[in-house]
Amino acid sequence: MAQDFYQLLGVSRGVSQEELKRAYRKLARELHPDANPNNAEAEEKFKLVSRAYEVLSDEETRARYDQFGEAGISGGGRGGGGGDPFGGAGGFGSIFDAFFGGDSPFGGSTRQQSGQQRGPDLETQIKIDFVDAIFGCHTSVSIRSAVSCEDCGGSGATAGTKATTCADCGGSGQVRRMRQSILGQMVTTTPCGRCRGMGEVIASPCNKCRGEGRVTKDQTHEIEIPAGIAAGQTMRVTSRGGVGPRGGAAGDLYVHIDVAPHAMYQREENDLVTNVQVSIAQAALGVDLVLATLDGDETLTVTPGVQHGHEYVLKGRGVPFLNQGGRNRGRTRGDLRARIEVVVPKKLSSKERDLLQQLAKERGEAVATSDSSLKSKIKSAFS
Repeated sequence: MAQDFYQLLGVSRGVSQEELKRAYRKLARELHPDANPNNAEAEEKFKLVSRAYEVLSDEETRARYDQFGEAGISGGGRGGGGGDPFGGAGGFGSIFDAFFGGDSPFGGSTRQQSGQQRGPDLETQIKIDFVDAIFGCHTSVSIRSAVSCEDCGGSGATAGTKATTCADCGGSGQVRRMRQSILGQMVTTTPCGRCRGMGEVIASPCNKCRGEGRVTKDQTHEIEIPAGIAAGQTMRVTSRGGVGPRGGAAGDLYVHIDVAPHAMYQREENDLVTNVQVSIAQAALGVDLVLATLDGDETLTVTPGVQHGHEYVLKGRGVPFLNQGGRNRGRTRGDLRARIEVVVPKKLSSKERDLLQQLAKERGEAVATSDSSLKSKIKSAFS
């Protein structure tokens, strides 16, 4: 069973970011694996509260979580969905960066050790067709990003040369210092200033990339849009961000989705809704209509005496579920709801008026006569 992120952190839903930060900081100190060696339960809870803070400390992911729960941050948004939520650019490292300058308060560092560093995450937005959002599609995304330098093969060094071990940090990429704090003696580490945390220095940098091992170019990536994605959701495409310096792994690409409107259908969660117009006679007597659904034409039988606003439901003709957990378990798609709209004619011929007056007389209903209607118009003109 999914745990409530607010309960994990011991805070209310209206908590401020400052109070949220204090609550997480207190729990992180108590549960950190370095403070609880060989305690699997504490380590697991530490991961859970860190995951909770990662989501709630970001206004965008917090808003999605408040509205949809974990389903709102799964399948692609920042802080959610697939893979290790504590890996990459986020997780423990980014949290301790905010609190302790990248250093664990229990010694050591949450930063990567020397060598290749992960590249930056990138963001872009695309607009897709309504039908493509319902059934999924393949599309391309163009973005300017850092790619490996072809001249040096990503090493950053001129052909025929190579990097050497940094003398200042001995190849670790970090400089360690001991300091006293209110928690006692603490070890802090900072990136080596000489090699910029790489652990190696380049005596003869590549002319094209100037030792970075990467250059900036326009890139096009083919991505798969899952069936059922909605406007406002974000997809995470792993390893399609910028590459890191000197052969470092690529970050991720976050694709924000916008969906074009449809001429006939609107989306309400996983249901498709459309208005079906019928005349007074059709509403009273019933009629078989052809309804153009996204799966093809369907016969819609309007029963005699149908009322304005009545909905006919076509099961399983709606939007596919991205997440089939909870109340959606076992369901693959939502429903199509055809909402009846009884249209009253604004103008009538003399024959149509006579017929309606005969109907009203037969039913004992009072209606305006043609003469009284004319007198009313003349009176309005002179009033």
